[in-house]
Amino acid sequence: MAIDLGYWTPVYGGFLRNVRDEGRMAATWEYIREVSVKADRLGFHTTLVPELYLNDRKGTEAPSLEAWSLSAAILAATKRLRVMTAVRPGFHLPAVLAKTVSTLDSIAPGRVALNVVAAWWAEEARQFGGVFPTHDARYAQATEFVSVLNGLWERTPFSFSGDHYEFEDTIVEPKPSAHPVIFAGGESDSGREAIAGFADAYVMHGGTLDEVRANVSDMNTRSERLHGRPIAEFGMPAYVIVRDTEAEAQRELERITAVDPDSPGYASFEQFRQNSNLSLELSKREYSVGTRGLRPNLVGTAEQVAERIDEYADAGITLLLIQASPLDEELERIAEQVLPLISQRSLALAD
Repeated sequence: MAIDLGYWTPVYGGFLRNVRDEGRMAATWEYIREVSVKADRLGFHTTLVPELYLNDRKGTEAPSLEAWSLSAAILAATKRLRVMTAVRPGFHLPAVLAKTVSTLDSIAPGRVALNVVAAWWAEEARQFGGVFPTHDARYAQATEFVSVLNGLWERTPFSFSGDHYEFEDTIVEPKPSAHPVIFAGGESDSGREAIAGFADAYVMHGGTLDEVRANVSDMNTRSERLHGRPIAEFGMPAYVIVRDTEAEAQRELERITAVDPDSPGYASFEQFRQNSNLSLELSKREYSVGTRGLRPNLVGTAEQVAERIDEYADAGITLLLIQASPLDEELERIAEQVLPLISQRSLALAD
């Protein structure tokens, strides 16, 4: 199976919770613009822009960038890159968000996607006035949220009456040029069932090959039952370390995973564990980069990493969202050393 390489936009100025200085990486538009333009030129497919109003990697007092204004700037600065922006329903009015997405599509037709997130950070919601009900209620709200978006993008005027939202004869014009792909992620049974109902695509945390195969099979089964079709795309984040030798890659891995419970981002990790119904226990080592990015073990030489990526493609992943540090340098290394190896194998399989 083919796989697209994308990356995770570092709105928090870096990915590493235990390494405070990541060199040139910073929570600034200047750095994000440099990464975005370079990734677009190198042929990366999608960037995920996380929506976080507090910094969960470097500590809540550290700067971080707002997702939607940043997404508009990235779309304007690039030519081919798809921008998947995360959205938490508890922080947005769906009709306003529908209008925002339509406007972004006018900037970059067909290059806008959404990642609907049920949210996990109670402290962030408290500080910013977000709605933060119980776990299952957050997924019920997300289901209605997406129903409203779809209705407003498809019909004018649009009316809706639900438990969370009510609209009468609402007009959103212009419509997007194409229906934005809606991703979502969750691990609880209730979360997966909701996502299979309202989302086009599923984005999971980093996992082993067996875990990914199980996730793909489960979500496809749910989608086939509800819609008569499989999930359109499967995304997965992974922290990637490519070096000339395996020993060099392992030394870098050891450097970034020396866990410091006193690091500024540790408190947000504990909140994430408390407010999420996770299918497996997170280790302190996996805490070091978040999103279980080290679990896929994309660490080694270019040949080793490319072979591992191919295995994930065979397991059903269609979009790999790379995290690395420093991101601008590592994306260039991956594009030059890893991407050609993946392409060669894909061509061989096609023949």
